[in-house]
Amino acid sequence: MREILPALSRWYADGAPFGLATVVGVSGSAPRDPGAALAVGPGDVVVGSVSGGCVEGAVFELAREVVARGEARLETFGYSDDDAFAVGLTCGGEITVLVRPVTRERDPGFGAVARSVAEGRPVTVATVTGGPAPRGAALAVWPDAVAGSLGTPGLDVAVTADARGELALGATGVRRYGPRGERREDSVVVSLHSFAPPPRMLVFGAIDYAAAVARLGAFLGYRVTVCDARAVFATPERFPAGVEVVVDWPHRYLRGTDTDERTVICVLTHEPKFDVPLLEEALRRPAAYVGAMGSRRTHDDRTARLVEAGLTPAALARLRSPVGLDLGARTPEEVAVSVAAEIIALRWGGTGTPLTATGGTIHHLERGGGPGAG
Repeated sequence: MREILPALSRWYADGAPFGLATVVGVSGSAPRDPGAALAVGPGDVVVGSVSGGCVEGAVFELAREVVARGEARLETFGYSDDDAFAVGLTCGGEITVLVRPVTRERDPGFGAVARSVAEGRPVTVATVTGGPAPRGAALAVWPDAVAGSLGTPGLDVAVTADARGELALGATGVRRYGPRGERREDSVVVSLHSFAPPPRMLVFGAIDYAAAVARLGAFLGYRVTVCDARAVFATPERFPAGVEVVVDWPHRYLRGTDTDERTVICVLTHEPKFDVPLLEEALRRPAAYVGAMGSRRTHDDRTARLVEAGLTPAALARLRSPVGLDLGARTPEEVAVSVAAEIIALRWGGTGTPLTATGGTIHHLERGGGPGAG
C-alpha cells in the first residue's frame, strides 16, 4: 500500500473514483502478506499487486465492478489444479482480498491518511471485511485523532482502542467484535492495517562494509543512520543518498537515540574502545537485532569485557557475533548480503537452510515485526 499511495493520492485529489484491493488474509504458501494492495484508477490504470501475478486479472475485473456498483466485495483465491486456466494461486496458498470503491464522499479521511503516510506520521486504517456492519467501511486512527466510521459508535470506540495498540507495534492484523463493539462477540470482522514510520537501522563504523550494509538496509526499507567518531571517514559522500551520516562517539549517539523492537543495530567498528561501550548500551535497550563484526577471537575478547561490565547471560545471548550467516562472503557487498540474510531470518524465524533441503511450506506462518508493516 505504501508504494502505491502517491498514485492513489493523485486520483483522490482529482476526484476520480478508484477500486482498491487489499489482502486481508493469507494461509499456506501465499505470495503476498496482509496489506499488499492493487488499485485500478481512471483509464483502467493499474498500480500495485496482490499476488505477484497469479490472480491480478481477476482482481482487476473485480475492482472495475465495485467502482461501477459502489459496493465492496470480499473474495478468496486458492490453489486449483482441476483446470489449467482456472483463476488460482500456483504456489498452493490462499489469499482473501477486500475490493472496495474509494471516493471523496465514501472516504473523507483518505487524503489525511495518505498525507500521514507520506510524512512518516503513524496511522492505522481499520476496515470492515465481514459481518453485520457495512463492508468496506473505514476508520482512520491516529495517536490523537480519528476519521470515518465503521457503522456504530460502540464499534468505533472498541476498534479505535485496538488500532492504537496495533499502531504502537507497527502491526497489521484482524480483530472480531459484536455489531456495537462487544468484546465477547465475533460477528464483525475488521482488518487493521498500520502505517508506522520505517524501522531504523543504525550502522556504527564508517568503513567500506558499512556503505554496503547501509545500501542494502535502505533497499529493505529501513531508515539508515551511519555513525562514527572519526570525521574523516564519516562523510556523506562515502554513503548512498538518503543515508544519514553522524559524527559522534557511537555509545554516546546511541544513548541519545530512541530504539524499539524493530530497530536493527550493526556494529562494524571493529575496535574495542568503540565496540564495548556501544554494545553495553545496545544490549540493554530494545532492538530486533544487535550484530557485531569481528573474528571469533575478537568476539571472545569482547564478550569477556562485556561480562566485566555487568551484562547478564540473557543480554549477551541477544548478540549476533560474528555478524551474518555463513555464505562464504568475501567482498563488502557479499558481507552485506550475509548480514541482511541473518536479519531477515531472525525477523521471520527462518533457519538459513537451503529450501531444497527443507519440506513443508516455504513462507513461515509466524510473522515478526519489521519493515513489512505497512
